[in-house]
Amino acid sequence: MSDDLRHNLALLCSYFPSIAEVCRRLDFNRQQFNKYLAGNAYPSRHNMRRICDFFGVSESELLMEPQQFQEIVSLKRKPLQQEALSKPLRHLDRLYQHSQELNKYVGYYFRYFYSFGNQGKVIRSLALVYREDDKYYWKNIEILRDPETGRTSGLNKYEGVLFYLADRLYILEYEAIEVNSITQATLYPSHRSRLGLLLGIQTGGPTRRGRKPGASKVALEYLGRDINVRQALKRTGLFDPEDGLIRSEILSLIENTIEPSTFVLDVDEP
Repeated sequence: MSDDLRHNLALLCSYFPSIAEVCRRLDFNRQQFNKYLAGNAYPSRHNMRRICDFFGVSESELLMEPQQFQEIVSLKRKPLQQEALSKPLRHLDRLYQHSQELNKYVGYYFRYFYSFGNQGKVIRSLALVYREDDKYYWKNIEILRDPETGRTSGLNKYEGVLFYLADRLYILEYEAIEVNSITQATLYPSHRSRLGLLLGIQTGGPTRRGRKPGASKVALEYLGRDINVRQALKRTGLFDPEDGLIRSEILSLIENTIEPSTFVLDVDEP
């Protein structure tokens, strides 16, 4: 394999936080890519095309003498740096690098918690965990609908990211319609072969009534990967805990009580 290609690949990778990040974005086997960097193997035509498309260079450029290639890359350096070294993206990428496997949690959930803006009411919303480009994302739809009258008083759509760090699941979401709130949830993972309920604590605030931040217990009820979304959305809404439409088991898990001997809102490990 040409030493020129080896040196030029190393230069391109230097614009990214790590070789692992490059392999993750390219969806390449790390050991195979290391062989390219070491000069022990030459990419197939298919893989060469993927490499060139990813870094924004042509194959003929990638095979140039390193000093000449470096001059060309310096002209293209701005878009490379904007993508690889943008500070907000760099922080997210670092979290993704340390995040554990989340494929088990892909699918739909009912999300239960006591409303921040509707005192004493429980919100049941529909959430989705999905995978895209080896990263995991989150969507959540809240329809503030009275189950008895069918009247809707509001609609909130959330989008965000998901991480699995130090045996905890982290969800960071923002309200995607008005972009006026951020919620962060920390949940216990499930170590069972079959998913059931995920429990945790979330912080945020009401989207329409007041501006005081708050915290609440939250429960995610796993529904599966293939569901009737339309039917599931019909079951969402704003519920009175006394009407019997939310299971007592779930109500007990999301009750926001602080014992006299404690000073923070806590949740028991499932």
